[in-house]
Amino acid sequence: MQCPTYISRKKDMLFQNLNALKTVEHVIAEVDEGLGNQSRTIRESSMPEVLATALGFGSGSAISFAALYLSGSVVGFSAAGVASGLSAAGALVGGSATTGIFVLAAPIAILGFLGLRFALKRRADRLKHAKIFCYKRALAHLASIKNAMQIEGATASTERIEYLKALSITLQAAIKDLKHDLGLI
Repeated sequence: MQCPTYISRKKDMLFQNLNALKTVEHVIAEVDEGLGNQSRTIRESSMPEVLATALGFGSGSAISFAALYLSGSVVGFSAAGVASGLSAAGALVGGSATTGIFVLAAPIAILGFLGLRFALKRRADRLKHAKIFCYKRALAHLASIKNAMQIEGATASTERIEYLKALSITLQAAIKDLKHDLGLI
């Protein structure tokens, strides 16, 4: 059996950010409401159009400044201090004051790039964990719906059964999309 491969390219994801997962969370909240109130039907739901459609069809920079300040022969941020600081920085690589600009800008660029990479990685990890959490909740709620359909089946109105079926179909679609993003399909 092959290990699941999480979809990491944004353009291939169905849920590209945490905001997109709010639709799944909304469905889960509706399931909670519906299971808690046995008289709730599509008409009373918070998303009647979605559920009716689902039912109809059947199935989301300080280092460089410090270096500039301290490296010149004239200490400080005066014109002479800046010029001598840039010259000293440029001399580190055999260049002039102009080269010194690039020498002093390098830490900003490198640390900025690394900071951006770290932030993007954290955001991607947070999104992946949120998808896993939604997926597990959706599976549990789907089992609860099936259980409610068995328990209420004999005594529930046709509208109630249609409501539970619509919730089930909508949740199954969300689960399928989450499975895609999580590489489980």
